Amino acid sequence: MFKFQSSMKRNAWAWVPTLYFAEGVPYVAVMTISLIMYKRLGLSNTDITLYTSWLYLPWVIKPLWSPFVDMLRTKRWWIVTMQLLIGAALAGVAFTIPGPWWLQGSLCFFWLMAFSSATHDIAADGFYMLGLDQHEQAYFVGIRSTFYRIATIFSSGLLVGLAGALQVLTRNIRYSWSLVFYLMAGLFIALWLYHSWALPKPSEDGEKMQKTVSGILNEFKMTLITFFQKPQVWAGICFMLFYRMPEGLLAKVSALFLVDAGHNGGLGLSDGEYGLVQGTVGVIGLTLGGILGGIAASRDGLKRWLWPMVMAITLPDLVYVYLSYVLPSSLLIVNICVFIEQFGYGFGFSAYMLYLIYYSQGEHKTSHYALCTAFMALSMMIPGLFAGALQESVGYQTFFLIVVAACSLTYVVTWFLKIDPEFGKKVKEESSEA
Repeated sequence: MFKFQSSMKRNAWAWVPTLYFAEGVPYVAVMTISLIMYKRLGLSNTDITLYTSWLYLPWVIKPLWSPFVDMLRTKRWWIVTMQLLIGAALAGVAFTIPGPWWLQGSLCFFWLMAFSSATHDIAADGFYMLGLDQHEQAYFVGIRSTFYRIATIFSSGLLVGLAGALQVLTRNIRYSWSLVFYLMAGLFIALWLYHSWALPKPSEDGEKMQKTVSGILNEFKMTLITFFQKPQVWAGICFMLFYRMPEGLLAKVSALFLVDAGHNGGLGLSDGEYGLVQGTVGVIGLTLGGILGGIAASRDGLKRWLWPMVMAITLPDLVYVYLSYVLPSSLLIVNICVFIEQFGYGFGFSAYMLYLIYYSQGEHKTSHYALCTAFMALSMMIPGLFAGALQESVGYQTFFLIVVAACSLTYVVTWFLKIDPEFGKKVKEESSEA
């Protein structure tokens, strides 16, 4: 029995898939499920986008406390502790939904979930590097991404669909969503118990104070200085902030458009239909687009595919203009449109992620990449704050036309980039180093 347990703890298949499944679920709960839930509970689009966009903040400021996660306790301890807190936050949302202070209470617990999830991301990604050797890290990089996508389909597809089915059975919206969040809470308690047993204990993940607070602050200061001393720093920051701005406007409002009633200009999808369209077909399109984008860039380099990727992330936004004017009743047409938009976004997003890696090259690359991801989160947070108010003031049709017009910013900020033509290409002479 002891030998079996020990071998399981050393087997990466025993913990890598579940760890990244656990990483994906709370993020989707905060960013996607909350939108649909608040819409069903009667909140306006203005309030929904304003409140939920602020939940990006933990991911924006994540680089500020990531050094302290490295310094205090072990990454294993942070993982299991954050999973317990996420489970508690999910239970808190479930508990408050039926009560009189459901909005204030649920937002409070969503904030706890967001901070816990962002901290879990820091610890999990660090633990992945410590718990696996270089060969295993390369082998499991696709597997961790796959299980993160499975978590997305599970959360925004199956769970949203389940909420819709429960609403039909119980005839009570609040009770239905409460049950869904209790289910998610139980899942995370199970993941916490499992990972308390299954996660290995690498010797490098020692419980010791490796750096002082002053040392951490000095290192962070040097990170900031060197970050802003890079060539093309302002062109790079503008790219990080504005490349995805149209998506920042579109992301939350498009989800609300799909489920909004017909008399409000929406498509009026049920929760089950939304789970299929956005939570399943859309995620599949996003995943396929990301895979093909990565393959293309690795073959010919980022510079060769930069402008095709820019067109891929912008032009498919036109499908929402079509949907808002035509309002098709066919679920097949809606699925095709969402698939096209998400596929294009996945393909075009590859350019964004590769540029973050490109910009982070050199000394302090890990810290610089963390700062880049903060700008990435900020690029989604800021447009989302006012997206709902803008939509309610002009309507869905005009709003989606504004999104398409905003795509011009993507082209402008891309124009000023200078990228090494060889960056991203697969090195074919690996054997010569031996």
